[in-house]
Amino acid sequence: MTPAHENNLLTLILDSWDRNNQILINLLRALPPGGLQARALPTSPTVARMFTHMHYVRLIFLAEDAPQFTPQVPDREWLDIVDPEEIASQLDSSAKAVRHAVESLLLSGTPMLLHYDNPLLYLQHMIWHEGYHHGQIKLALKAAGHPFDDEEIGPCTWDLWLDKAPDHQARLERMKLR
Repeated sequence: MTPAHENNLLTLILDSWDRNNQILINLLRALPPGGLQARALPTSPTVARMFTHMHYVRLIFLAEDAPQFTPQVPDREWLDIVDPEEIASQLDSSAKAVRHAVESLLLSGTPMLLHYDNPLLYLQHMIWHEGYHHGQIKLALKAAGHPFDDEEIGPCTWDLWLDKAPDHQARLERMKLR
């Protein structure tokens, strides 16, 4: 691969991470009143706890594998935070830390310390993990009597993967659910 191609590939990979994070935040902001307290089953975690768990997992794996890039890791993970904007801020903060770490490690050729053979595997693990919880959150809302209509939620979640906007920043602004 030529350096220009590698840089383009890295840009695309980091863009997929940005889209993943924006999808989570859009899902969070689309929750109906009381949605943060929804559970799939009585013993399941609340939607709020799943979001705070994702933030925590991003940072705890980063702390174990690339501590030089890790902001403060929360003391606990399954928190019932009731302010969606506080959760959105946490997700944005941890997404930026993950993005910066992966980009820096790849460009410098620095390996991860414990779990992953390559920083891309860490990033893929986080995207897969968060997609899993995305489905759980939608199931919890459905179980609580607040299912999302796919036609309404699709444009701010799944459709973000299909956007071909040439300018990354313009796309991110368009993707935000206000």
